[in-house]
Amino acid sequence: MIILDDRLHIFYSTLVNNERYLSGFSTKALGDGRDPHVILNYFGYQKISYRKIVILDQVHSTNVHFFDGEKKEPFNTIENTDGVITNSEKVMLVVKTADCLPLLFVDKRRGLIGASHQGWQGSLKKMAVKMISAFVKKGSHAQDISVAFGPAIGVCCYDIDDNRAHQFLTEFDGYADKIFHVEKGKRHLNLARLNYLQLLEVGVKKENMDFFPFCTKCDDRHFFSFRRDGKNNYSEMFSFIMKTTYT
Repeated sequence: MIILDDRLHIFYSTLVNNERYLSGFSTKALGDGRDPHVILNYFGYQKISYRKIVILDQVHSTNVHFFDGEKKEPFNTIENTDGVITNSEKVMLVVKTADCLPLLFVDKRRGLIGASHQGWQGSLKKMAVKMISAFVKKGSHAQDISVAFGPAIGVCCYDIDDNRAHQFLTEFDGYADKIFHVEKGKRHLNLARLNYLQLLEVGVKKENMDFFPFCTKCDDRHFFSFRRDGKNNYSEMFSFIMKTTYT
């Protein structure tokens, strides 16, 4: 279940958060996540203790980085990467979005966490599947991984042109009736459902996936939106996950 935490001013997944794991999806109220100071100030204001913050330089790739705490700096940017996993404690993984889909991953049995960013390009290239593969390489089993889907543009607002639709129809022929909705002659893509179907195919359990119920473009009160606000005026939310230490 996705819940709003009024104290922390974030949404979070009950599949992820407990005394050992902290995660969240920010809202407009916290400011533009493209500014690192916004993220740092938020964690500081909320007195969230961490050793390192890892933010991705997102380029719509399927590159996944394993962060083993090798860098000494408290604030780290990973270049040309849209996914990151770690087994280190007190390392905050952060992705930024403004209609694209953020995914947060956790394997509580093996103590692995991850975060990834997938827009239409990452979804077409099966970024979510690449994340599961990266977990498996570190000893996870897909059925043990929980995935929280964050705020993204909904099928209600995500109309795509014929060229882009053709790419998805070619790659996901068997999904066509499940990921598209036609309205007023335009195809609308269900980004979250596409990623859900991909994750089901590689063994993630249905009950281990948590879905965000709102559309970023529709919900002007809570979320920034690239499509609604325009490329010259948009801001971004930030999504984060960290493995804490026992107290």
